[in-house]
Amino acid sequence: MSTDEAGRLRVACVGAFGRMGERVRAALSEATDAELVGALEGASHAELGRELTPGVALTSDPRRAFARADAVIDFSVPTASLAGLRAAADLGVAYVCGTTGFRPAQRAEFDALAKRVPVVWAPNFSVAVTVLVHLVGEAARLLGAGFDAEILELHHAAKRDAPSGTALRLAAAIAAARGQDVEQALVVARSGDTGVRPADAIGVQALRGGDNPGEHSVLLLGRGERLELVHRAATRDHFAAGALRAARWAHGQPPGLYGMEQVLALA
Repeated sequence: MSTDEAGRLRVACVGAFGRMGERVRAALSEATDAELVGALEGASHAELGRELTPGVALTSDPRRAFARADAVIDFSVPTASLAGLRAAADLGVAYVCGTTGFRPAQRAEFDALAKRVPVVWAPNFSVAVTVLVHLVGEAARLLGAGFDAEILELHHAAKRDAPSGTALRLAAAIAAARGQDVEQALVVARSGDTGVRPADAIGVQALRGGDNPGEHSVLLLGRGERLELVHRAATRDHFAAGALRAARWAHGQPPGLYGMEQVLALA
């Protein structure tokens, strides 16, 4: 499938009326090289049938939503993402997904579908956060085992999964840099008499409240000094901009599962 006659990337949006879906639609409305050609929501959504742009009506049928698309951008929930990716795989459409909270069986199906079409999955599509993950890995590698690693994340009260996918990605970057098994090193709860902190632990604490789009702080704590790497999001617009950048990159790539590291040529 190719771009339209004007060379614009044709994009369908899953969860078009969600927090991120609205920002994706806004980014597309401002883009000169991309356009909205499909919009998907759940079967019970009150706005089904509403025309969002000329010729683009909100639908609950992914095949109809993706019929003219070069790429799909999806910020939704695991069940909706899997339904969308199944349709995209059948249609041969590139898929950009920011959904987190997949159960193991769901993630296995997601990965299998990514063998049929190019899929960019990331827990956070901020370009700055992608660079943060890269820098955190480098910092952990250079500082070595003498620095304890702790991660603090804050998100809005409506976020369903904890810790955030971004916090887990940061933990994975630290573990990879140190040659650790992240599942063995991860500590996500502390209460009571926990004893001395294990030297190889990677702590993650999740805070929830208000409407905060997302904050992540990585603390590498040495003896007499510490290094902090922090990202704070003020709006969701940069997440949408990063997802659109990923969609531009994914269109035309061979089937496979990619991350923002590949989009930015960091890996």
